[in-house]
Amino acid sequence: MYKYLSKQMGMMDFGMPLGMKLDESNRWVKKANTIPWDEIEHRYASLFSSEVGNVAKPLRMALGALLIQGERKISDEEVRLQIQETPCLQYFCGLPEYTEEPPFDASLMVHFRKRLTPEILGEVNELIIAKATGKQEVVTADVDDDSEPPNSGTLITDSTCAPQNIRYPQDLSLLNEARENLEGIIDKLHTPSDGKKPRTYRKNARRDYMKIAKKRQRTAKEIRKAIKKQLGYVQRDLKILDAYLQSGKQLSERDMERLSTIKTLFEQQLYMFTNRTHTVKDRIVSISQPWVRPIVRGKAKAKCEFGAKLDISVSNGFVRLEHSSFDAYNESENLIEIIERYKEREGRYPERVLADQIYRNRDNLNFCKDRKIRLMGKPLGRPPKGYAPDKKQTRKDETDRIEVERRFSHAKGSFGLGLIRTKLKETSETAIALSVVLLNIAYIGRILHTLFWQRKYSRCMA
Repeated sequence: MYKYLSKQMGMMDFGMPLGMKLDESNRWVKKANTIPWDEIEHRYASLFSSEVGNVAKPLRMALGALLIQGERKISDEEVRLQIQETPCLQYFCGLPEYTEEPPFDASLMVHFRKRLTPEILGEVNELIIAKATGKQEVVTADVDDDSEPPNSGTLITDSTCAPQNIRYPQDLSLLNEARENLEGIIDKLHTPSDGKKPRTYRKNARRDYMKIAKKRQRTAKEIRKAIKKQLGYVQRDLKILDAYLQSGKQLSERDMERLSTIKTLFEQQLYMFTNRTHTVKDRIVSISQPWVRPIVRGKAKAKCEFGAKLDISVSNGFVRLEHSSFDAYNESENLIEIIERYKEREGRYPERVLADQIYRNRDNLNFCKDRKIRLMGKPLGRPPKGYAPDKKQTRKDETDRIEVERRFSHAKGSFGLGLIRTKLKETSETAIALSVVLLNIAYIGRILHTLFWQRKYSRCMA
């Protein structure tokens, strides 16, 4: 059951102990006023059709707690404690008055992240932008091609990787972890009535692994020899488990998923060992998070990152999450879709698109040329005879495109995009979408702060 809050609470409605009051200049009070809680609450309540069961937490509580966690980069338990101890955070989360009671159990934060999917957060992001810009609804242009409105505005887009909080994947350590997991499953399945437990040689396997793991410098020959031994131990354990399952033994759903992951990992590692390569399709780099894939970025810090790849766009200062996936993809394939979504929002195509050189393929260039959109970058192939680039325009485009890099840096440094700490695939996707919402809330806060000081300065001059 969902209890809908019919009216957005104002600062004067928040109950405080005698002699205390909320400060209008408090940053959390200001942030609360930039979010259209009523409209978001109304849309969120429609997802709950059941009239029975425990009362669900309001959206303002769920979204507010996640926004606090995303900005402060704290644990689930710390979020609960900080809301419990701080009146302005309780106001931000929609509590009617200050209370010393815990607002919710820390375990509910996982459910909040599952409920607020990237799609819902995308709608929330659009509602926040609409309130900030004063737009009541999305503009759509249902007109013929001959009467298309003139292009206007600038669309900036780029992609990055949101690294997952996993151990650096080494073949030897992955096989050792797989072996230990298999031994644990065997211990669960074996009962005294089964007789003597099959030999897994776990002590020898552990000794062989630690012999290489503790060495400061390891040769390629030593690593390959150790991997061969671990492959043998894992293969033996898999045969033992297959025999148990064929005899009628049952595993839990979680153990079955883990066993399936380890089988895939073993096949990949055996293929790479046999063919002396380090590349395989859909390579597993984490047993606990098998959906994480290596994303080759070629950056100075790390040539390869492990996490989700995502595209964002920046227009009129506001950021939108255009696409995200744990599988590697070519970002240039999404440019046409991003431009079309811009037209759905603004009612017209952008005048220019600022993006990396990788976006300048023939399909994108032809699409932009037909719609009179200027796509930033050099022409493909050899420059034609007499070609003279507009250096002033090129310099301006490169300077304006820095905005998207600045947003990436802000999201990774302040809002958790630099290291995703959630453990589930769906909650990791929510964390990525949440960082984009936090970027826009921070941008709105900077605009309001600038306007406040401009007005104050003009009054002093008058």
